[in-house]
Amino acid sequence: MRKKILLTLSCLWLVITLPVNAAWYEVTGSAVVLQSEDQARQSALEDAVLQVIRYAGADLSSFNRVKPYLKNSREHYQFSGSELRQITVTKTNKKSGNLYLTAQVEVFPSARTCHKVQYKKGLLLGEFDIRSPQHASLGGIYQLGDNFTSVLKRQLETRSQSFVVSGTTRVQINPGYPSQMVMLAEDNDAQYIISGQITDLTSTLDQNLLRSDTINRQFAAELQLLDGKTGEILMQNQYREVANWPFSRTSQVDTGSARFWQSAYGQAVQRVSQNMMLDLESNLACRTNLPEVVRNHGNTVHINQGRKHGVKQGDQLALWHSAGFIDQNGIPRNRMVQTDITLVVDRVYEKSAELSVEQAELANSIQPGDLLTKQIDD
Repeated sequence: MRKKILLTLSCLWLVITLPVNAAWYEVTGSAVVLQSEDQARQSALEDAVLQVIRYAGADLSSFNRVKPYLKNSREHYQFSGSELRQITVTKTNKKSGNLYLTAQVEVFPSARTCHKVQYKKGLLLGEFDIRSPQHASLGGIYQLGDNFTSVLKRQLETRSQSFVVSGTTRVQINPGYPSQMVMLAEDNDAQYIISGQITDLTSTLDQNLLRSDTINRQFAAELQLLDGKTGEILMQNQYREVANWPFSRTSQVDTGSARFWQSAYGQAVQRVSQNMMLDLESNLACRTNLPEVVRNHGNTVHINQGRKHGVKQGDQLALWHSAGFIDQNGIPRNRMVQTDITLVVDRVYEKSAELSVEQAELANSIQPGDLLTKQIDD
């Protein structure tokens, strides 16, 4: 018996056939041919593999380990040390400017992957701005920073496995003031802070004698990730895409419109947001989530994470006393001391939860600011 599911996406059609008790998926993906068929083939194959990983419940962070190999135009890919085992491209064809690719994907999702045993981590997202506003004069796309922030937020909220967006802020993110960054994270119940800038929107004109001139435009951005508990920088990455700019040189382009985001350039911008999300998954998925005690009364403890983070009734958590301090240079030094106290989740709300202390005689030692870790069954 086979279970057949049809998923319709904006630029991808998937038909997934899943044999009972097996892990083989047959995927048909499509991509617009932007600059070359090789690029379109790679894009269609990447999107198809990502959809299989999400559907199968495999570890999204594993995608970055196999992505470099998908650049090679081959019919068969085989991997070891990954939940993704094999990819076989069975058919490709081009029609109406689209490249269609059919592949069989073998994947073995593990029940012990990080996103399945950890709660989702809160991210505070800073607004992206355009470093050189004069770069945005072509098309008048001065609002692209705000639009890109919204696209990245949606990418994290709908496609990531390990994060929830605690909020967005227009406050300037400055790693040079770690204590302020810690306070900003605390105010938003965020474990990490993301900031970034759009660094390049320049364009080049390819003049052609026999056909219309072609404008190719850059989209480059940088991303910075800060630890909300210490204010230190954990990751700094640069991203760049180049794509055809299909609009007139004299037109004013609405970067909030479907026309923009469905264009070759809009799709390139979306790929950057997806790559940012995948890098965050690769770097942070297995880092311990740290719910915090925000209130305690008697044997009842309230924490700052709830249903949207994956907290469930009956979960058991271990308590760690926060013993952090600020050194002589004013730098916060995070430190935790494990205790013998175990708590059980009694009630779950959207962004918070109530827990009871199993060792009632030790309840008085719990203080707001103490941290917890989810206990994992052996």
